[in-house]
Amino acid sequence: MSAATPSTARRVSARVGAISESATLAVDAKAKALKAAGRPVIGFGAGEPDFPTPDYIVQAAVEACSNPKYHRYTPAGGLPELKAAIVAKTLRDSNYEVDASQVLVTNGGKQAIYEAFAAILDPGDEVIVPAPYWTTYPESIRLAGGVPVEVVADETTGYRVSVEQLEAARTERTKVVLFVSPSNPTGAVYSAEDTEAIGRWAVEHGLWVLTDEIYEHLVYGDAKFTSLPAILPELRDKCIVVNGVAKTYAMTGWRVGWIIGPKDVVKAATNLQSHATSNVSNVAQVAALAAVSGNLDAVAEMRVAFDRRRNTIVRMLNEIDGVVCPEPEGAFYVYPSVKALLGKEIRGKRPQDSVELAALILDEVEVAVVPGEAFGTPGYLRLSYALGDEDLVEGISRVQKLLAEATD
Repeated sequence: MSAATPSTARRVSARVGAISESATLAVDAKAKALKAAGRPVIGFGAGEPDFPTPDYIVQAAVEACSNPKYHRYTPAGGLPELKAAIVAKTLRDSNYEVDASQVLVTNGGKQAIYEAFAAILDPGDEVIVPAPYWTTYPESIRLAGGVPVEVVADETTGYRVSVEQLEAARTERTKVVLFVSPSNPTGAVYSAEDTEAIGRWAVEHGLWVLTDEIYEHLVYGDAKFTSLPAILPELRDKCIVVNGVAKTYAMTGWRVGWIIGPKDVVKAATNLQSHATSNVSNVAQVAALAAVSGNLDAVAEMRVAFDRRRNTIVRMLNEIDGVVCPEPEGAFYVYPSVKALLGKEIRGKRPQDSVELAALILDEVEVAVVPGEAFGTPGYLRLSYALGDEDLVEGISRVQKLLAEATD
């Protein structure tokens, strides 16, 4: 047999072959498949509000379907009326004044993140990524030719990194720092003072900041959302904001996000999108226009429900011996430490890591959770509390009963 040639040895490129499957979507897909097969699975995997998209947003999309104007190509960077509405929304919600030429409408937040990194990273550029991180961040950085550099925070600091940690990770190749508040997967929210301190550190060292504001309206208690470029004008020329309608308006399936940044970077990202996907679906854009132009009553109602569920899930998880669950201040996730349970015997098995523990929980009590390995920090589980109250209590009750059986 002849030796394999370079063209036959690898059927998938190294660049794309190195991409990991989205762990959160994989867990959600498995849970839904088991549920479809008749098993009583309760899924805590996907970060997806369980509420329907508000009626007025759906109605705007229905009307758009009948308008021939939206049956054709539209500008790759977004409908002008939607870009104008995003400008107005950003001023209203963040007190951050931008121009429509600084906005690019994307197919969801994931495309926004990739295109932002692709627009500013050259091969070998380093991006400081606070961990635990959302699974898509490091993959987008690698796809754009960059190198993610993890800085780990744990439950002792509320999963918030310090300027000192960031500085210790900075090298001559550092180009960008990622800043996410409120955070997925931990729900951590940075104070205005800490947010400004991180921004000033970035300015001092000439770094770019990519800040993901997708959970801006989902904060609880005394926590406050702070938009970094709004409070630090000197950073704006090197700051890219990623946002979208998915979480605020229960529109995960509509796939509309956006980038706000310096005009030259947005222009470059728009050029990339013009070849990758062209315009976002016009019907979805019209729905997003109705969302961002409207009031925030719908999200206020959802936030009340999320806050109630947050309190319930934190209390129930902390009742389990070996589980430490800090109280999240934003988003709709908890990120409990389960390190004390690893290696203990549970129904004849001794899970050695959180991947094995998550698999055990699914197999034994049919509850789907995401292991911390997916977010860069083994020894933890992520659970979304964006599901109905009854399912939440039933699911965590099952987990309580199972983990109560843990023995040395």
